[in-house]
Amino acid sequence: MLLVYTHKITPRFTYTFRHICKRILGIDVKFTSKIEDFIAHDSLKMSYTKQPLSNELFVRSHNLLFEHGISDLDINVQSWDNTKGFFLTGERSDLPFDIFAASFYLLSRYEEYLPHVKDDFGRFMAKESLAYKHRFLSQPVVDVWAYKLRDVLQDRFPEYDFPKRTYKIQPVIDVPMAYYYRKKGLLRTIGGTITDIGRLKFKQLYQRYSVLMGFKRDPYDTFKWIITKQKQCKFKFMVLFLIGDYSTYDKNISINKKEFVSLIKSVADYCNVGIKASYFALQDISILKKEKLNMEAIINRDLKAVRNSFSKLNLPQSYRNIIELEIHQDYTMGYVDTLGFRAGTCTPFQYYDLDFEVQTPLQINPYHCLDFGLLKYQSELDKKEHLQKLIKEVKEVNGTFTPVFHNYTFSNLERWEGFRSLFTLILDSADEG
Repeated sequence: MLLVYTHKITPRFTYTFRHICKRILGIDVKFTSKIEDFIAHDSLKMSYTKQPLSNELFVRSHNLLFEHGISDLDINVQSWDNTKGFFLTGERSDLPFDIFAASFYLLSRYEEYLPHVKDDFGRFMAKESLAYKHRFLSQPVVDVWAYKLRDVLQDRFPEYDFPKRTYKIQPVIDVPMAYYYRKKGLLRTIGGTITDIGRLKFKQLYQRYSVLMGFKRDPYDTFKWIITKQKQCKFKFMVLFLIGDYSTYDKNISINKKEFVSLIKSVADYCNVGIKASYFALQDISILKKEKLNMEAIINRDLKAVRNSFSKLNLPQSYRNIIELEIHQDYTMGYVDTLGFRAGTCTPFQYYDLDFEVQTPLQINPYHCLDFGLLKYQSELDKKEHLQKLIKEVKEVNGTFTPVFHNYTFSNLERWEGFRSLFTLILDSADEG
């Protein structure tokens, strides 16, 4: 067990140390403000304060973990071996940067509470982030820093046997529209037909009626392939269905259709199932509650996971609504158009509410790759290369790689050509050394 001495034990302090020490390094950690308890401890120990007590392992603390609320911080990012760091500590510290304050800044999404430019959907953009501006978005720096702490502890306590964690994959399949042509109802089918004719899309019109008459499989109906892939894996996929009402933003088929309910049930027999919260559920907790209850009625078990439409997050309200409804896992934390680590980590972490200064029960599962983020790379070779780089970064810290793909990504549509093999590449990375 690691004992940490500090001058003041705060919720921010305990939250950050537990993520780095327990979740990433697998070390139990306890805290004390009593010097005599610290001196008496005969295993791993370090001090985290302004001045060292004597010659113990010491990291000089930044003020961030002892503050309340949000302020405009002056952050100077510098190179540090193979990574970047900020919150410089000074000569006497055993680490050149306060990795705990820096980790808290990234995990709490501190910068997303500060004024920033949003995109058309009201989302925080990658270009606004500290990680993008200083070119460390493609590295899970919090995990890299944790391993640097482990190296320092190992040097000071060579007899201690550190636990080892293993690389994991948590694939997410997002289902905003289960079928492209089927089960849309008469009015939507007529509307789609008129649109096809009006835009001279005769190939699409032919495909539409080939599907409706049963001659061809619906292009979005890739669930047989998904389940086959799931059967080949030891780990479970998380499949998130949009079951909200039809709107401008959400165009899935109705859950009053028996075939749609049957599809969800059949997928739930093999995979973990959650909801993709509809666009209007993001603002209205009563709509989110309705969608949660509807899904629970279909799968006959408590709903555990949610992902917001368009990867939209309004902090802190989005997460507070999820917590109030006792949903324990979120898969929204990531960027839609850029690969990388929005929260700086590839380890699932608890959401910290900066307004209430409390760690919540909500587990954030940050995703590192959305299929749309791969579209900007022209060739399949480029896509594969960037994906492999990302996987390599996660493997180096034995983290959890979380990709988000859509059901239509596995279709034979020209736009998504080669994506089945990219998804398979991710799944195969679990078996590689």
